[in-house]
Amino acid sequence: MKKPLLQDDAFLADVFEQRPRPRQLSIWWLGQSGFLVQFEGRHLLIDPYLSDSLTKKYRGTDKPHDRMTERVIDPARLDFINVVTSSHNHTDHLDADTLIPLFAANPGLQMIVPAANQAFVGTRLNLPVARFTGLTSGQSASVNGFTVHGIAAAHNSLDTDEQGRNVFMGYVIECGRWKIYHSGDTLRFDGLAEQLIPFNIDVALLPINGDLPERRVAGNLDGPQAAQLAGDIGAKVVIPCHYDMFDFNTATPDAFAAACRNLHQHYSILQNGERWSVASL
Repeated sequence: MKKPLLQDDAFLADVFEQRPRPRQLSIWWLGQSGFLVQFEGRHLLIDPYLSDSLTKKYRGTDKPHDRMTERVIDPARLDFINVVTSSHNHTDHLDADTLIPLFAANPGLQMIVPAANQAFVGTRLNLPVARFTGLTSGQSASVNGFTVHGIAAAHNSLDTDEQGRNVFMGYVIECGRWKIYHSGDTLRFDGLAEQLIPFNIDVALLPINGDLPERRVAGNLDGPQAAQLAGDIGAKVVIPCHYDMFDFNTATPDAFAAACRNLHQHYSILQNGERWSVASL
């Protein structure tokens, strides 16, 4: 099993060391689609999966979720988080074994979820709906120092509830002058790039594991598709995710990197627990 570049005490030391740096944006990859965002002493977690719940759930079945990489940090140690997001209800994006200890460690924590999923999230986490801010495509909210805009996602389709609210979501996250796009799990669909171009995205966080129906895996962008989307929306840099977590559902970033080079698209490939930081672009 792979070890994160930074893990446990070393990971926390790096997070705390960056805190005092004004105007600097720092992003750590936590594995799968999970990221920690830090800006001027405030912290937002995106889709954290920091447990072995899926490994335990599927042990002994025909679809084992064997970990490829050790977890970066015990979520109970992340007692400085202001906001957490979930893009949809799949456990690697909405994990009770991660989120329940996270809420216990952070009494003021607020969570952003698809509005269509609020009742489901409350049941899974045994929390009142008041702890969640629900968004659908085109809606925005400012929560604990971050402004978040809802962007539809297609995993594999643009599913909505009976009220027309998106079940699968991505988010544009504003931290001061910086804008981060986290797509959630998605394929490209008509109009996605056009929605994102006006935001002038600085950092795009995009999946690269592809669409794998033969493995009963719901679809995502593959590496070249992620590179192309980043280029089409004018992202200053793109960081790949959704690989190196489970043996049955992974990819290498090689094709992503080659496509980025061909498109002259700036990119950064991180290891689990690794930081990407910028003060100016």
